[in-house]
Amino acid sequence: MAAAGHGSPSSSLPRRDPPRPPRDGYGVYVYPNSFFRYEGEWKGGKKHGRGKLLFKDGGYYEGEFTDGEITGEGCRIWASSGNTYSGQFVLGEPQGRGVMTYRAGGCYEGELSHGVREGYGRLVDRDGQAYWGWFHDNQRHGQGHMVFRNGDEYEGDWVRDQRQGHGVLCCADGSTYEGQWHGDVFSGLGRMTLCSGAVYHGMWINGHPAAQARRMVILGPEVMDVAQGSSFDLNVQLQQDSGEVAESEDGRVLQISAGVRYVQLAAYSEVSFFKVDKDDPETFQTPFGFECIAYPLWSPKSGALEPRAALESARGDPLLPRGDREPAAASDTSRGQRDIPGGPPGEARGCEPHCPEDCRRVEQGCARFSDVCLGPPPAGYSPVLFLDDPCEKAGGRPRGGLGPGRTPTTQDPPGGSRPDGAATAEPTAAAFPGEYVIMIRDVTDPPFLGHVLPTAFKHLRVSGKGTDRQPHIPGEGPESLS
Repeated sequence: MAAAGHGSPSSSLPRRDPPRPPRDGYGVYVYPNSFFRYEGEWKGGKKHGRGKLLFKDGGYYEGEFTDGEITGEGCRIWASSGNTYSGQFVLGEPQGRGVMTYRAGGCYEGELSHGVREGYGRLVDRDGQAYWGWFHDNQRHGQGHMVFRNGDEYEGDWVRDQRQGHGVLCCADGSTYEGQWHGDVFSGLGRMTLCSGAVYHGMWINGHPAAQARRMVILGPEVMDVAQGSSFDLNVQLQQDSGEVAESEDGRVLQISAGVRYVQLAAYSEVSFFKVDKDDPETFQTPFGFECIAYPLWSPKSGALEPRAALESARGDPLLPRGDREPAAASDTSRGQRDIPGGPPGEARGCEPHCPEDCRRVEQGCARFSDVCLGPPPAGYSPVLFLDDPCEKAGGRPRGGLGPGRTPTTQDPPGGSRPDGAATAEPTAAAFPGEYVIMIRDVTDPPFLGHVLPTAFKHLRVSGKGTDRQPHIPGEGPESLS
């Protein structure tokens, strides 16, 4: 009986009902699961008005409540991500207008729906890149303006976070592209204008021009015959791989220069068309199977180029600053030695709207060099005459033109003695008869889309005034010209 009269301790304790939230006014309530704690205003037993809801992980919401829900203006901090949002809420989610600040850097200010970017807003990422425009499903979608970290700016259409549709890209160096995009690259019809003044207007495929020039061609016969002292014209075409003219290209800068064939003779190893005042003259190879040394061109607009300046220009070491150069054309055997200013005013930042006299800009894939003329031999180039036969030696007057393989005559040949039949070449205002090479180089700076066209060559043969005689090269025919 005694044992039966003793009940368990738990059964004798009265049960406690869980605490109930306040009905109205201000109060503090800890939820049974202990994850939530609310401090604030109540109405009819529900959170209503202003209050603060704290979470056990350290995050919280502070702002307005409506009928027990997070609805209205407020601020939310997520402990897991460290992101902060301040703005409008609906049923616990950011919705409406607000500012989201990201712990990793950057922020978004604009419209949201169900916690993601939706509508118009401004996004700045951790690198400082900024976007103003429309969003859909948290991605850039619709019309928008983007400023990139490198200074480039884009304004146009976006589809799912990629540039797609029509848009304009303005690069930091002054280059621009306006046209169609697909998959974040140029695709379709578009126009690119580079800071150099070069322009491509045509179709693009996966970010690359579909009809870009790949080579230059100087039109005309394989060997161009020119009378001594005469000027000539050159027409240049930019061609695609298919051989069609690259009419979509404008503004490339092409530079003309020249060289004279360099031929060494067995008797006087340093003697060629000209006796050069250097033991080892600089030469360059041509596609015609022979070497050349640089030779100046003459501009009818400015008169003959000062000989020493012509020679230094040919060596790629101009004597004058770029703004003070003579506009006469001179040879330049080293690509890239001469700076070519950029395009029209206002089109590129810091580019001067000037094109040197020895340069032309391409229009619809073509360029023309008019009234080109070989200049007189510059200082340091002593012309060597070749006598046809002993009769000419006796007469003392050379009939032939300039041509190796004939008896060389110069004022002071190597060795300090003068050979029999020598005759001093008289000064001339024109190039001596002989074989020359004209070169056209792509000197667009910076290169068009990083691509420099290969140099184009034209074989030029100069004959004496009033005669049909052509220069003779040793081993290529009779030993005298008649």
